[in-house]
This record gives sequence, structure tokens and C-alpha cells, in this order.
Amino acid sequence: MRRSLLALPTAAAALSALAFSAPSASAAPPPPPSLSTARSELADLTVATPHSMDGYSRDAFDVWADQSDGCTTRQEVLKRDGQDVVDANGDCQPESGSWYSAYDGTTQTVVAQATIDHMVPLADAWRSGADKWSAADRKAFGNDLKDPQLIVASESSNSSKGDSGPDEWKPEDQGFWCTYAEDFTRVKYVWKLTTTSAEKSALSSMLDTCS
Repeated sequence: MRRSLLALPTAAAALSALAFSAPSASAAPPPPPSLSTARSELADLTVATPHSMDGYSRDAFDVWADQSDGCTTRQEVLKRDGQDVVDANGDCQPESGSWYSAYDGTTQTVVAQATIDHMVPLADAWRSGADKWSAADRKAFGNDLKDPQLIVASESSNSSKGDSGPDEWKPEDQGFWCTYAEDFTRVKYVWKLTTTSAEKSALSSMLDTCS
């Protein structure tokens, strides 16, 4: 079942309360929107000149903050998206498991090599509107579990992507292009971030791969 459209809360307190509710043991990654919804959301994105990167810092997004159960956001994603995840010490940190990297179709079995990527890079968010946000809003974005913003990625794919948007980088596994474009568009739409003509065109082309 597809998720209903979520609007960005206007109050920072509401944002933080939503983003920092720890997922249940049966939680699953947020599903992508339908193709028709993604196309509608993409059409609604505002094309604008990227903002300056002056003042940007990854620390401005407070990753990886603690969730309501005391586990960090990274640990929550590893629990949520892994298979046969074992936390023998009960301290939130997985000791073993396997994690699928949809960017390149590989499976990671070493916890440290299962990196967590922001679908919309923090730097991309900064230059498309997050530079004007409050600290609470940036923290909520950097640790967003309710939208398809956080994804397990292999070290190599995460490194190759870096801060690039879809006009400069695309997943190695072309079978993931459809979902990648749907998720990227959803995050930008929900968080009211702007886009560029090149980025919008790249997203539209990847949506064309959806069957």
C-alpha cells in the first residue's frame, strides 16, 4: 500500500516530534509514492538557482541523533532495513546481519560497511532551501525516518554519490532508478526544497524507466 501524501509541518516542535518517534520492531522502510504521484510531485517542485554553500556543515543536521528509545538514527535504520540483525548486548548496536544496498545490488555483511545514505544529500538540501531552516528543522531532516530519506548503501556507492544530485549521479543498478527518482522527488516535495532544471530533467528521465 502506498503512503498518503505528507505535508511539511510548519512548527519545528511538530517536526521533531514526528521525526524522532522510534520505529517499532516491525517497521519497514517508507514505500515510494506511486508513479502518478511522483510525476505530480515532480511537476510541483520549484526550479530555482541553487543557494550558496556558505555556512554549510554536516553537523548543522545533527546526524546521527538519538531517537526516543535511546538508539541513534543510524542504529534504527540498520535494525529496520537489515536481515537477521543481532544485537546480543542490547545496546542498540547491531553485531551482525546483512544489509542490501539497492544502489549497486550488493549485500553487506559487515556492520561497519553498511553505511546510511541520505537520499537527498545534506549539501543538496542546503543549497535548495535548508540553509534558511531552523536548527530543529535541519535536525529533523538529517534524521528523517518517516520519509524515504535514509537508505542503506555500500561504502563504494555512498562514496561515489557524495553530495551529487540525480543530474550528476545515478545508481549503478538501473533497476533501482524508478524507485530512486520516486523517493528523491518525494523527499524534495515533502520538505519543500527547490530543484534545478537539470535535476528535474534527470528525475523525469528516471521516472520514464518505471514499468
